Amino acid sequence: MNNRTQMNQSITKRNAGFTLIELVIVVVILGFLAVTAIPKFLDLTEQAQQANIEGMAGGFATGVSLARAQWEAEARPTSNSVNRVDYDGTELFLTTPGTSTTIRPGYPTGYNADNPQGTSMTTADCIEVWQGILAQPPTISATIADLNDDGQNINYFVIVDNNLCGYFLKETLDQDTNGNFTVPADSTVGNNFFYNNANSSVVVNVNKN
Repeated sequence: MNNRTQMNQSITKRNAGFTLIELVIVVVILGFLAVTAIPKFLDLTEQAQQANIEGMAGGFATGVSLARAQWEAEARPTSNSVNRVDYDGTELFLTTPGTSTTIRPGYPTGYNADNPQGTSMTTADCIEVWQGILAQPPTISATIADLNDDGQNINYFVIVDNNLCGYFLKETLDQDTNGNFTVPADSTVGNNFFYNNANSSVVVNVNKN
């Protein structure tokens, strides 16, 4: 057998491709990798969602504290006897307890002076507080249809429960059989935090972990 014949045989072997056994082995290896990697990926996703809600709650609580600190530094300004502050160009009205002993003064209630004690919060008020104290607030809505409309690109959902503003991370909300997000009833659903303007508390609830 001359050198040319040996070279042709070598080329033929190199171009033969994978055998069936080799393909089966590759598929089995990929299967093992998938079984190992997918749970880890899901775990990382849940950790990221938890970090998201905790980070947002921290930023929100800081914004509430800064608004009150500015109000204190400016000698507690009011408008028509309602506490207010011009916070980074946004007029925020703040809790004005009156004779109440359970409400502390100086915490954001929204853009309007019609709820001085902060005891009649609406989802619109909660969104105003969200947008008023956060420098670059994520998109938010109180309408569940907005969350199920991809074109809206909403990141957070808001409810009012017992006069507390509840802010929910969209991805952690329950979904129906059609894959549509559903309205959370309370703090036991998804990852969320609740703001109490009576005392400035911000409580985080992580239900997806």
